[in-house]
Amino acid sequence: MTKFSDTAPILVTCPKGMSGFLATELAGLGLTSGEILEAGALGSGTLEDCMRLNLQVRTGHRVLYELKRFDAPGPDELYRAVRSIPWEEHIRKDGYFRVDASIRDTAVTDSRFASVRVKDAVADRFMERFGSRPDSGPETRGVCLFLHWRGRLATLYLDTTGEPLPRRGYRKRPHTAPMQETLAAACVMASDWPELAAQGGHFIAPMCGSGTLAIEAALMAMHGAPGLLRDDFAFMRLPGYDPALWERLTNEAEDAETPDFGGRIIATDHDPTAIEAARDNARNAGVGDFIEFAVCDFSQTEVPDGPGVVMLNPEYGERMGDAKALEPVYQAIGDFFKQRCGGKKGFIFTGNPALSKCVGLKAKRRHILYNAKIECRLLEYELYEGTRKQK
Repeated sequence: MTKFSDTAPILVTCPKGMSGFLATELAGLGLTSGEILEAGALGSGTLEDCMRLNLQVRTGHRVLYELKRFDAPGPDELYRAVRSIPWEEHIRKDGYFRVDASIRDTAVTDSRFASVRVKDAVADRFMERFGSRPDSGPETRGVCLFLHWRGRLATLYLDTTGEPLPRRGYRKRPHTAPMQETLAAACVMASDWPELAAQGGHFIAPMCGSGTLAIEAALMAMHGAPGLLRDDFAFMRLPGYDPALWERLTNEAEDAETPDFGGRIIATDHDPTAIEAARDNARNAGVGDFIEFAVCDFSQTEVPDGPGVVMLNPEYGERMGDAKALEPVYQAIGDFFKQRCGGKKGFIFTGNPALSKCVGLKAKRRHILYNAKIECRLLEYELYEGTRKQK
């Protein structure tokens, strides 16, 4: 039976560019801090901590609990090391398991072959000891294992997440080219919105599309745990999992929610279909009552008085339309910032740095983030009331 109270290294993965946000989250959640990686952050904790991380983390993709780290010059050494692990403590004899692998600079070049060697080692140990073995395959309905193999160093993890954390469960209607939930959360965190929300500030999301930025902002403002929207994680299928502990964690998360945060969250789009999808997604996320939706051109979006964030995710010509045709759009965003958004923090998320020059404002700060494999920038603009000289 898996011991949920044993301490081991924990790796939480994320896309490139988001490790700093993730590390801040982990520290805030009390995870013993470790190394910040290019695409993740290391810490130390128990499987009970992994349950809490799956419930609370906004910018991570998978929570991996280390089982064994070992030297593996080749596939045979990999097989022997994996076979030595007491798998009967982690997988039921009549259960099911899945193996994923990430390899680089190893003796084999195909991650699928590495996964098969791990599967064979697990199955052969069961056959040797019990005369039968659990099923295995690509589904996430059983125990999930993850092999990280670099050069000679291999690490085998229990993947406590299963379906990646960005799949919150609320976006039933993604609309066109939606922003991934964890990416949206990183953008919102970069704007210092949680602090502004606590002070009664506003979050304005013109060009909202399917509403992901506004929904993630609402979840942060009300301290809503993103994992509450899911009812299935891989740790739930480990022997030793305690449903009562999970119920206690979710109850505590629900009790911590503070829906009366004082400010307003406004999301607009010129496409009625987008607003319809965004409304449905917000209702699925449990924040439908906290976001004001409207169909209008972004330049006509209501901008309330007081401090706040105005964040846009315009097209940038990579997958949707021609970049040259988007130049007037970026110019209009600059005009909107200057004419309507004084006293706010302005943000543009774009994968086309050339188009950002059309805004006509100098960015105060740039965060490099990735939308899939596209290197993007979250550009921050300080929008003064009156002229900067007056300020």
